[in-house]
Amino acid sequence: MSRRPLAITSGDPAGIGPDLVLPLAAALPGLPLVLLGDRQVLDERARRLGLNVALIDWRPGQALPEHGTALWHCAAGAPVQAGRPDPATGAGTLTMLERAADGCLDGTFAAMVTAPLAKNVIRDRADPAFTGHTEFLAARAGIERVVMMLAAGDLRVALATTHLPLARVPSAINGADLTRTLTILRDDLRDKFAIAEPRILVLGLNPHAGESGHLGREEIDIISPTLERLRAAGFALTGPLPADTAFQPALLERHDAVLAMYHDQGLPVLKYAGFGEAVNITLGLPFVRTSVDHGTAFELAGSGQAHGGSLLAATRLAAHLTGGDAP
Repeated sequence: MSRRPLAITSGDPAGIGPDLVLPLAAALPGLPLVLLGDRQVLDERARRLGLNVALIDWRPGQALPEHGTALWHCAAGAPVQAGRPDPATGAGTLTMLERAADGCLDGTFAAMVTAPLAKNVIRDRADPAFTGHTEFLAARAGIERVVMMLAAGDLRVALATTHLPLARVPSAINGADLTRTLTILRDDLRDKFAIAEPRILVLGLNPHAGESGHLGREEIDIISPTLERLRAAGFALTGPLPADTAFQPALLERHDAVLAMYHDQGLPVLKYAGFGEAVNITLGLPFVRTSVDHGTAFELAGSGQAHGGSLLAATRLAAHLTGGDAP
């Protein structure tokens, strides 16, 4: 293969990540992939699921195997039982992320695709400050700000704030951060999604977008003035609009992405539209990173009932955004 491979991290070893990554190469023949995970965990999960997957040991600098699936072994750090998360495996999960991110930064990998992990498992022992893939990868890449965006078909929803308690959201909305977020969103829609003039629909923070200040002043004092300044600089922005009426098909058809002010303002609509098939994309990184739209589902690990549609969509999108189309 002349193309650089995609790095596929297998997520929490006790969750459904191993179940999802094992059949990926067979589902996408001809696409160069490298799985990152614990060999023993993956071999055991394959046996449990009745999958015939030949995992071939691989290290950076080596050619990809002509047959079988390349595996960069990352020790879990403790014995793993499907469905039973263990904080002792948190450091091994972080090692997978570090290797994949560093490989993207040094050109080993074309992009990284991540299976789900459990934040609390990592926080309990490996890294008490860990808040998620998005923030971790930004720090690893030395980037001050990135943007989380989920996509389900043509519906794209980006977030002005991510994993914050709801009580902290209003104080996190300010003109400087909104400007950076909208700039990253506009630039990546141009550069990665090849949308020449991105049209972005921006939600308000408060019910009815503040109702002229009666339900909150963030729209008047912060959001609207920021949008006006950016419009004067050439941005195509609509809003701020009330979140309860913004997701109308007629409005969405006229826009390329929606910016929500907080996590649960925009993502319930997105996941309703395409749960199990949606893709999480981290914008603003110097490389492409995509992920699934769901969690570890420990109760399904090793059962054969985990649905791999989102990981498949994330891998296809990563391939497309890096210059090639997956089968």
